[in-house]
Amino acid sequence: MAVTSFAPPWVVLRQAFRTVAASSSSYLHPTHNLTILPSSPLRHSALRRCHVAEAVKRDVELLLKGVGDQSVAKEVKHILEMARRATSRREVLHTDFLTPPVVKESVSVLGKLADVAVVAQGGYPEAERCRISVGHPDVLTNDPDIVAALSITGNFGFQACSHGNFLGAILGTGITRDKLGDILVQEEKGAQVLIVPELVDFVVTALDKVGNVSVTCSKIPLLALEYEPPRTNTFKTIEASLRIDAVASAGFKISRSKLVDMISSGDVRVNWATVTKNGTTVKTGDVVSVSGKGRLKIGEINETKKGKFAVEIIRYL
Repeated sequence: MAVTSFAPPWVVLRQAFRTVAASSSSYLHPTHNLTILPSSPLRHSALRRCHVAEAVKRDVELLLKGVGDQSVAKEVKHILEMARRATSRREVLHTDFLTPPVVKESVSVLGKLADVAVVAQGGYPEAERCRISVGHPDVLTNDPDIVAALSITGNFGFQACSHGNFLGAILGTGITRDKLGDILVQEEKGAQVLIVPELVDFVVTALDKVGNVSVTCSKIPLLALEYEPPRTNTFKTIEASLRIDAVASAGFKISRSKLVDMISSGDVRVNWATVTKNGTTVKTGDVVSVSGKGRLKIGEINETKKGKFAVEIIRYL
């Protein structure tokens, strides 16, 4: 009876390795004697995805290069990613209400992309807080209906309420600031508020008082908004520099030392961002706000023959 002998396991493994090495000789590296496995389609696909991701990251960084404020840049980056999703899926996506600096930078950046259509709207001309819609140009062909208006009325003749009073009352119902657009205060008549449409019914039901005044809230068409362009006073000032403490003190007719104190207290903002340094410089188009003093806009700036700056100030009344 024949007896079958089995080789030890390590011998079997050694023979197997030799067989694999011989069959893979065409993949041996000529100098290092290492086995190089043939590239797989999956590996190429992963590499392509990696290269695309790196390219997109570089493009985004390049587009955001001109956005100085990091908090604004972060929001603009999010909107860029939203735009990329919208165009790839051929759908239209919308942001909530954005601050003016984010609106300005987002529209500027998105305008550089050929395959993205962008619409910014706040419910009326010159609206500060706006919503942005993004999508492929073939899909986003008109202004989406994404802004609604409310009228808040009450007996404000006996107790006047400020913008802050109306804002605080609405936020007190539990909604967040980004769901609200501009608030147009109308003195004794109350106020008109821009809001996302999906929260209209909620606010109409929930809002019953502003300050100590009982109110009635109702939806109105955008065409019923009573908006008047702001009144302004334009004048020029000559300054040795474009520092915020120099230009703003001249614009608001207050002492430079007082303005410095207000900067320290966090009461001065440029383009809706709080200023923390007296040496911050301003440029044409900047909007400067000072708590309790109002706001102004920097107009044309020209350098004089003596090396100073002639600055046009547009003061909102």
